[in-house]
Amino acid sequence: MPFNILFPDSRSDPLDIEREVVGTDTVLVNARKDNFEAVEPAAWEKCDAVITRFVPIDAKVIPHIKRTRIVVRNGVGFDVVDLKACGEAGIAVCNVPDYGTTEVADSAIATMLTFARGTAALDAALRADLKGGWTHVHNVTARRLRGATYGVIGLGRIGTASALRARAFGMNVSFYDPLLPNGAELAFGFTRARTLHELLGQADVVTIHSPLTETTRGLINDAAVAAMKPGAYLINTARGPICNTAALLAGLKSGKLAAVGLDVLPNEPATTGDPLVAAWQANESWIRGRVLLNPHAGFYSPHSLVDLRRKAIETAFFYLRDGTLANCVNAEYLKKPR
Repeated sequence: MPFNILFPDSRSDPLDIEREVVGTDTVLVNARKDNFEAVEPAAWEKCDAVITRFVPIDAKVIPHIKRTRIVVRNGVGFDVVDLKACGEAGIAVCNVPDYGTTEVADSAIATMLTFARGTAALDAALRADLKGGWTHVHNVTARRLRGATYGVIGLGRIGTASALRARAFGMNVSFYDPLLPNGAELAFGFTRARTLHELLGQADVVTIHSPLTETTRGLINDAAVAAMKPGAYLINTARGPICNTAALLAGLKSGKLAAVGLDVLPNEPATTGDPLVAAWQANESWIRGRVLLNPHAGFYSPHSLVDLRRKAIETAFFYLRDGTLANCVNAEYLKKPR
């Protein structure tokens, strides 16, 4: 009996990379929809595996995927999947943690360098006034990186890649990661902070590389900003809800934060309903050159998309075919796999 794999919201058509992995027997259903209700009920009922981007797999969906043995989140983050509910239903949940690692790490470093050297601000000033803009004064976030402290929240794959890049610029690296075993820092020669506030108080650049969980949601709030070293940069290429953007805006206004670079926002796509986004778009003199926003694109390169698609389908297909389970993120709830 051939396997049936559902892609409720894939925009990759045709599924040529996926077909190379599974061969001709497996049925690949690319619904190309945006929510559970828009996908044909029969597609949910028949699927042995689901590979989802943004369509939530939660208590509303799980009763309809009676044959499904595995859900793969087509990305690193897995907050769109109810891990516990899937586990209790016998469904393994996996992600793709090993794609886009270098791209996201590069994005964090690129944001830091843009602030430190003022490349974006200086370009914008020249574009607005070619003669009057021919000066360094528009780089309002300039600083020397050599000898500064690069503070990493979450020293996983991407956090480690980011930290190693920062060290190449002569920076000291500190990190906060309560889930990392003791001694992990010794392999790299990094400094470990035992509390978040300890890290925030010593870092000149704070970069976030942690997953979105109940623990990390709202991690960067008013208290966290107050604990930061005056004049620090805050960079988030992880998940938007980790940062309270109102707290970041207040930190910018007070001067506590020199700069904020966000590839992700609590609500996406961005709207001016977020006061930080509104202030950035208004571009008044006090904020000009101090905020960089990107459209959740830190993961992107043509190579990373190929990696993502191939690794996601391999994770689902190898489990269905051989029982090989890789990158399972709900093992604690998965007592009786289907």
